[in-house]
Amino acid sequence: MACNNQDQDKKAAEESVPEFNREKELKDSIAAFPDSFLLKENLIQFYRDNDDLDKAISLARELLKKDSAGARAWDIIGTLQFENEDTLNAIRSFETALKINPAPRYIILLGSMYAQTKNRAALKMADALILSKLPETEKEAYFIKGLYYNYTGAYSQAIGFFDKTLSLDHMHMFAYREKGIALYEMGKYEDAITVLDKAVTLRNNFDEGYYWLGRCLEKLNKPNDAIEEYRTALMYSPDYTEAKEALTRLEAP
Repeated sequence: MACNNQDQDKKAAEESVPEFNREKELKDSIAAFPDSFLLKENLIQFYRDNDDLDKAISLARELLKKDSAGARAWDIIGTLQFENEDTLNAIRSFETALKINPAPRYIILLGSMYAQTKNRAALKMADALILSKLPETEKEAYFIKGLYYNYTGAYSQAIGFFDKTLSLDHMHMFAYREKGIALYEMGKYEDAITVLDKAVTLRNNFDEGYYWLGRCLEKLNKPNDAIEEYRTALMYSPDYTEAKEALTRLEAP
């Protein structure tokens, strides 16, 4: 019993250590092993987990100074830039990573970013993935094409590609989301609800599915039902800004 109490006390003490102590611990480790890429990556992840993207990006730039020929460093900073809504620089970083290492991951990431910026290079990226004949890359190729046509307003074409994605992977949540958005933009709200209902049935914590269900229900003049969907989205993602704003708007007196 004494040992158990000691273990519990130790665990409680560890859990109560403030975050800044963890940061200091990581920095001290880096000071002791300044050439360790992994330790610096761990500190970057610490900042990322604590929503301090400025510090994370600053440290990632230091990594690049020492390892500009490594695809992984460009991958890290590209991911941070994208999360910081710096899409153009994220694209440049992933383009560099792709030149260093032509891995499918970078083709997929670039294709998705090109699609979201309405760059037709997205279609070339998708074609390159299709040529690989790998199921995992083929489904992403169709998704990228659908994403491009969604962002350029060609919703019927987009839906065809999302259907191809889902025929290869019926659990592809983003394909359901984007197909739902395409139908929403076409004014086919009932059809969009059918697609999104399937998504949240397959994965009941799919926050974006509930959010877009709310959007569709608003269009169908069902505010109370929409409120429930927005609340569900926030139950799974409390920081979901768009869902918060929609709920505030609908619940306003």
